Amino acid sequence: MRFRAITLFLSVFILATQSVIAQQSLKNDKEMRAAIARVESASEVFDEVMDIKDRSIPEEILEKAHAIVVFPGTLKGAFIFGGQRGKGVAVRKIGRNWSAPAFVNLGGGSVGFQIGGQKIDYVLVIMNEEGLKGLLEDKFEMGGEASVAAGPIGRTTAASTNATLDAAILSYSKTQGAFAGVSLKGAVIKQDKSINRAVYGKSAKDLLIRDQALWTSAPEDLQEFPRTVRKYIRR
Repeated sequence: MRFRAITLFLSVFILATQSVIAQQSLKNDKEMRAAIARVESASEVFDEVMDIKDRSIPEEILEKAHAIVVFPGTLKGAFIFGGQRGKGVAVRKIGRNWSAPAFVNLGGGSVGFQIGGQKIDYVLVIMNEEGLKGLLEDKFEMGGEASVAAGPIGRTTAASTNATLDAAILSYSKTQGAFAGVSLKGAVIKQDKSINRAVYGKSAKDLLIRDQALWTSAPEDLQEFPRTVRKYIRR
């Protein structure tokens, strides 16, 4: 009788363990698919931005960048004012190379009044280590711990204005084909802990600050974004 009870208990335990493992595997697969889709969208946005003739991010700015973050996304609803949500990808410069992509989320902030379901993509150029470290805190408010400014555009735009010299982060937006610097002061950025853990088993801060893992160490399907950034910024 006791043997049967033990056998039954072990059978139930094994089935429960297998179920948990299966559920975790499904969750990781789902997170990986989401990560791949986000990387593909971010790569497309950065390509589109850099292909805008005479109206893209100045080379002088990109050469000084410590990190690049892209939030591809869509705002839905007839009338939207202020707050928004976005899911982004971040890479940091490591020497003359770039890191594996980490995943972050955007919330809050106010960029003015939008009518209709306009697609708005954001590009952040992190200009110094202070901005990068702030970006990877548990909850980072732009314009709080690190200064943020609307970034200049165009090849002839001087990159030595007070805004660009002083700002830790330069922010841009692209909507309906128009690309311009935009103030994202007040927007809150958080690490996407779920996807980072599923993909790397570590946080975005571990990946970009402590380990500084090169882009070639990322899963092959996630290498597209750092490879895209690397096309335009090699210094």
